Amino acid sequence: MTAKPRYTLPTVPDALRGLVDLALDVRWSWSHSSDELWYSLDPELWQATHNPWHLLQAISQTRLEDAATDPAFLGLLERHLEARSEALDSPSWFSRTHPEAADAGTAKAGPAGSALGAAAEEGTILAADARPLGPVAYFSMEFGLSEALPLYSGGLGILAGDFLKAASDLGVPVVGVGLLWQQGYFRQALSANGEQIEFFPFNDPGQLPIMPLRNGDGEWSSVTLQFPRRTIRLRVWEVNAGRVKLYLLDANDLSNSPADRGITSELYGGGPEVRLQQEMILGIGGWRVLRELGIDPEVCHLNEGHAALAVLERARCHMEDSGLDFETALTATRAGNLFTTHTPVAAGFDRFPRGLVTEYLDTYAGDLGVDIDRLLELGRAPGDAADAPFNMAYLAIHGSGAVNGVSRLHGEVSRELFQPLFPRWPYREVPVGHVTNGIHIPSWDSEETDDLWTKICGKGRWLGGLEGLGDRIRQVGDEELWAFRDANRRRLIATAREHVGRQGPIAGSLETLGSDITCLCDPAVLTLGFARRFTSYKRVNLLLHDPDRLERILCSPDSRVQLVLAGKAHPADTEGKAMIQQWTRFIGRCDVRPHIMFLVDYDMGVAEHLVHGVDVWINTPRRPWEASGTSGMKVLANGGLNLSELDGWWAEAYAPDVGWALGDGLEHDSDVAWDAVEAERLYDLLENEIVPEFYDRDELGIPRRWIARVRESMARLAPYYSTNRMMAEYLEQFYLPGAAAYRSRALPRDTAAATALQAWRALLAEHWDEVRLVDYATSAEALPDGDAHVVTAIVDLGSIPPDAVRVELYADPIVGADSVPHAVTLEVDPPDPSDPKDDRLSSGTYRYTATVPALRPLSDYTPRVVPWHPAASIPLEANHILWLR
Repeated sequence: MTAKPRYTLPTVPDALRGLVDLALDVRWSWSHSSDELWYSLDPELWQATHNPWHLLQAISQTRLEDAATDPAFLGLLERHLEARSEALDSPSWFSRTHPEAADAGTAKAGPAGSALGAAAEEGTILAADARPLGPVAYFSMEFGLSEALPLYSGGLGILAGDFLKAASDLGVPVVGVGLLWQQGYFRQALSANGEQIEFFPFNDPGQLPIMPLRNGDGEWSSVTLQFPRRTIRLRVWEVNAGRVKLYLLDANDLSNSPADRGITSELYGGGPEVRLQQEMILGIGGWRVLRELGIDPEVCHLNEGHAALAVLERARCHMEDSGLDFETALTATRAGNLFTTHTPVAAGFDRFPRGLVTEYLDTYAGDLGVDIDRLLELGRAPGDAADAPFNMAYLAIHGSGAVNGVSRLHGEVSRELFQPLFPRWPYREVPVGHVTNGIHIPSWDSEETDDLWTKICGKGRWLGGLEGLGDRIRQVGDEELWAFRDANRRRLIATAREHVGRQGPIAGSLETLGSDITCLCDPAVLTLGFARRFTSYKRVNLLLHDPDRLERILCSPDSRVQLVLAGKAHPADTEGKAMIQQWTRFIGRCDVRPHIMFLVDYDMGVAEHLVHGVDVWINTPRRPWEASGTSGMKVLANGGLNLSELDGWWAEAYAPDVGWALGDGLEHDSDVAWDAVEAERLYDLLENEIVPEFYDRDELGIPRRWIARVRESMARLAPYYSTNRMMAEYLEQFYLPGAAAYRSRALPRDTAAATALQAWRALLAEHWDEVRLVDYATSAEALPDGDAHVVTAIVDLGSIPPDAVRVELYADPIVGADSVPHAVTLEVDPPDPSDPKDDRLSSGTYRYTATVPALRPLSDYTPRVVPWHPAASIPLEANHILWLR
């Protein structure tokens, strides 16, 4: 199937047909070189929409015909078409650094010493059956590629968009799967008294840079999904994003009922039933689209639990192909499934009532060959009541071969959140890793930033490895860095003033300044900024804890600080809306008004300008409720600094020479007294450290200490907290190992490996209750290289063979040392009839022994029995465990 060229622009002159190809590739949303092309066609419309596809449809035929006969414009078009072809066809980072996993026909050897390819050079990635990596299927409820394609609400979608862009730039084979929202997220306005007003404009598909996906006969591609008492039809759309395809499903087909047509109307709208319908479309319908397209991913990446149902549909399809039963098919396919959780609190997981899931998935369970009770078990934890809600995150874990959080701290938090799935396992061994998020720098750098990094590090710096970038940035002189920062700030203030002028008065206070918006903020003044969802846990109003003190900071003659902020509250979040009103009332103070700008209708466009220009980005969530956060990462390459709570990514990135931190690294929940402590700390940092350092200038007017901090933040943090590093970690930690594991179980269509693994799991499930630790004895032994503990354990395994388990001595990590637990494997001794002690050994009972260096007291260790299989992930695929005590 392919998106055939059935455009809605039949009148585009032949000489300009290349414009259509450029407009339908949203690569223009991050590769801004073609901006001049669209600007030259219609400057006003381009500035208003930044949507080339809409521009082509709105522009006059006369203007197009003039452009078709303009040699200068045709030459410009040809250059951009050639540049696009060269960018898409040239060898990528992936093909250079992972030639064994890239297409053999295009793979070329890359330079030795690539930082991103180091693990590949060491030969630690693929199994012996190295072969090209099939496309990674990336499922997400939202994608934030551009404000011209508003299919996102916040950080999750922006991350997904940045992920696809990075995959395109680096040449990683990825295909995205999502939903086409008829309204997307809401647009924001404020009333005269500062109340948030929501609007839900229709996303006209004809004005979006997307096309219907059509089959070889020209028919619009679709898949069907069974709902109670009816079948719904889902249309498929295609988005081109450089080397990457994004497929979008929507239910707005005339063959569906009006109610069903509205399922994909509003992102995160409706109640539990609508949400379950949306997640069925994403997970089950999305996998069926790939199936129809002949795409057979080796790795399926679930970006949050919204897409968890894809693991069931993938198993069902494997059942069709292999003839296996559901349990074995799930065992075979789960090795290729990766679940990324972004949720730092248990209440954030999608849960659905048992009755609702039964109503919608009972027939589907029959398609899987299981009853509904078995399907429901996949969404519960051991020990949950039969009527417990169906947890989508639990389903994702039960169906995946790997799980990760999105920062180091979030990985720790997630291990505690998912502890119920692994009862009696130490939380440190709960199988959740982490890949800290990163941002796609070309999407978030200003023109000045691009010019500086290009001059110092080269044009292709974000298209490959990261080695040496920091060292080169450290060579930039103070004068050049200060001029660069000053230009970024001045551009922000100018753009923000224009935005405020368009949005009208906030709380009626603009009139106090007259009509001259140049009174708003000063392009030479220290500019603080933040933009985020207004909700309680983000503590957006921590700065307003003492309004009078904040007013003094902003307005006193010797302070010279200003603030640019933006953000929305969810339509149902009354507390978040009240926070917005609190800010607008504060802004309405006569003295304050010139020093603050609130930019209404926060979206990607607003965020882009903010992260370009602010001097200090402020973030004040309650620890540990910010899973990662990426907004503060976006200021790094632009020379902005961070003042943030020690949460999410900043908990691992912070150092005194690159920014400022709030908090003590502990959790305080919703403690009002602690909020007051941190508010005081925030004010103190501003008054006593940040403001003085910014205005500590030498005879040339340059703040040397400030610039040193900016330089080190750019050099050390910007490359690391980029999607380049993030994508490499996903490849090396999850995609390539996951693909190899999937092949060993499911490819070629040899069912032996999966059948054997499932038989092992079934054996453990049936007979684990027979396992007993019969005896445990210890003694001391003097060895030439030091004393040792000698331990012996007698274990009755019942019907389980000894090669299906491991007997271990476990010790918790030493406080203050490495957080990795210490486990020593005991070796099984064969029975010795000549040994009188073996009189105790009978069928199924075994002696295990080990000698352990006496580096820790023996009391630190506890014997345990755990499952073991060379091809299994423990405890993800077998969570049994038996302790001596």
